[in-house]
Amino acid sequence: MTEENDTLVTEFILVRLYHYPQAQTAFFWFVLIVYIVTFIGNSLIVMLIVVNRQLNTPMYFFLSNLSFLDISYSSSTALQLLGKGFAKEPTISLSSCLAQGYVSIFLGITECLLLAVMAYDRFAAICKPLQYSLIMNGKVCIHLAAFSWVSAFLLTVIRQLVQPKHFCGHVINHFTCELQAVFKLACSDTSFSEPVNLVTALLVLVAPFIFIVVTYVLIGQAVLRIHSAQGRNKALSTCSSHLAVVSIFYGATMFIYLRPQSKSFSDKDKLISMFYVFITPMLNPLIYSLRNKDVQGALKRTIMRTLLC
Repeated sequence: MTEENDTLVTEFILVRLYHYPQAQTAFFWFVLIVYIVTFIGNSLIVMLIVVNRQLNTPMYFFLSNLSFLDISYSSSTALQLLGKGFAKEPTISLSSCLAQGYVSIFLGITECLLLAVMAYDRFAAICKPLQYSLIMNGKVCIHLAAFSWVSAFLLTVIRQLVQPKHFCGHVINHFTCELQAVFKLACSDTSFSEPVNLVTALLVLVAPFIFIVVTYVLIGQAVLRIHSAQGRNKALSTCSSHLAVVSIFYGATMFIYLRPQSKSFSDKDKLISMFYVFITPMLNPLIYSLRNKDVQGALKRTIMRTLLC
């Protein structure tokens, strides 16, 4: 196909569960329920952190950023998916598809960097408790959060500038406009964009993950030096929620983006991508609320104030 004909591709068809029509309805309701839980849970976390002074700490400042990020991340894909949930061959325009893909990449990169920043916050709190308020003052927290968002935006722009612009096909074997699946349809030269994508993946996945691992090794050494069992349990409880989120998000994302790429997405790939697109944003508020006494206490106080008013 010539490049001139490639420009005629103006929309894509998303395969989704086309080969399993009997599962379409169940999948629609699954995504709807997951999205509602994600939106309500993360909105509740943000609201509790804003209205409770007890949660005005660096840890919860970053958690509110993470919750807002998860609302945006889930909304960027779920709303489009639900809008054409029962269409036999759901279509999306080329520009809308690429916009959705780049928004998801931007939010995904931001989450990678933000999880690394949250690990640094836990390191400062446990390994440098006497200097913690100085190390993680308000200005530093804002700068670290801004670094995550701005760096993710710049890396996304760089990726967008070098990505292929012409496509030989219009059928995307995925639920959403996952760029990994979209660019498998490219027929323009990808000899430059592929190394850029690899370098970006190393910067936003491998480097932050190594940083998190090293950080928690140092935290583990500091915890072992704590003599009281109560002190060790308190230190570990503040890290367990973050570790659970990191394990789920990085595990699924690294499986998709760091392994050798095949010519097309398999059904297993599509299901695994659901973890970092839908499952992780839903689990974040559940993990933090169920395992965090401060959040539980803030929720009880907010409910009591609401009932009294």
